[in-house]
Amino acid sequence: MSETIIAPLPSGLLPDEASPEWLNKGDNAWQLTAAALVGLQSVPGLVILYGSMVKKKWAVNSAFMALYAFAAVLICWVTWAHQLSFGDKPMGIMGKPNLGAVTPKYLLEQQYDKMIPKADYVFYQFVFAAITVILLGGSLLGRMNFYAWMIFVPLWLTFSYTVGAYTIWDKGFLSKHIIDFSGGYVIHLSSGVAGFTAAYWVGPRHVNDRDHFPPNNIIHMMAGAGFLWMGWSGFNGGSPLAANEITSLAVLNTHLCTATSMLVWMIFDSIFFAQSSVVGAVQGMMTGLVCITPAAGETSYFPYSRQILSITCMLFQQICKLYDI
Repeated sequence: MSETIIAPLPSGLLPDEASPEWLNKGDNAWQLTAAALVGLQSVPGLVILYGSMVKKKWAVNSAFMALYAFAAVLICWVTWAHQLSFGDKPMGIMGKPNLGAVTPKYLLEQQYDKMIPKADYVFYQFVFAAITVILLGGSLLGRMNFYAWMIFVPLWLTFSYTVGAYTIWDKGFLSKHIIDFSGGYVIHLSSGVAGFTAAYWVGPRHVNDRDHFPPNNIIHMMAGAGFLWMGWSGFNGGSPLAANEITSLAVLNTHLCTATSMLVWMIFDSIFFAQSSVVGAVQGMMTGLVCITPAAGETSYFPYSRQILSITCMLFQQICKLYDI
């Protein structure tokens, strides 16, 4: 009877201080990649998109608003906002603020039952928080003074975003009652409602700007939209915090819904407004990305449900556009 010979693992796969037994290097590599993809959605994605979709006189200010928000959110997130969103000791609607809790020792620990370090999770949640604030800023382009925006960003992150993240994603009272795979509520709904509210209180743009608001560079606008679309692979694909089959499903669903929404938007633009446009195609693309986010990894849907979901959201948007709602 022959004995089974087990070959020793290569030295690079053996556990050590830098690679403990609980660490899955594949999951770790994917999580860092996903976080980088989401970061690229903001910088340079939304920086380019915002700088090109407004009038030329606002281009630099609009792009800089996105760049500033990305940097400011990082400092706030590591210093206190991560603990408010995912802290160990609850305060009802947010975690207990604990300045300086995100230490090197904390970052090298295992992220609960996942096979990644907490450093991955902190970075991944940071890029989520950053893009939420930047998406909100899209409602304020050409409206808000830059210095007011500098104050607004840390305040909104601290007192609004952290509440949603804690109550829905962490230990809050809504965590068991809401299906939010990758940020449909925490990111898109919160930034949409906050953007609408902020735009209302800041006030409308000048009447001449409202009547004629063309993008200043269509090519750059498409480039920014491309970063946003491709980056969504990490946005939804990184939410399982592992490189598994749900990750693959979420990525495929994301692109399927987005493509459907963009193409159907172009068709309806041609029907209702006699022509399709790049601006309309980008709007359709973003509608698809947003509507699939809370359900990207769900496995209980029937065939073609992703396309139906994107078409439904797109039709609602078209009705609002048609009746100027």
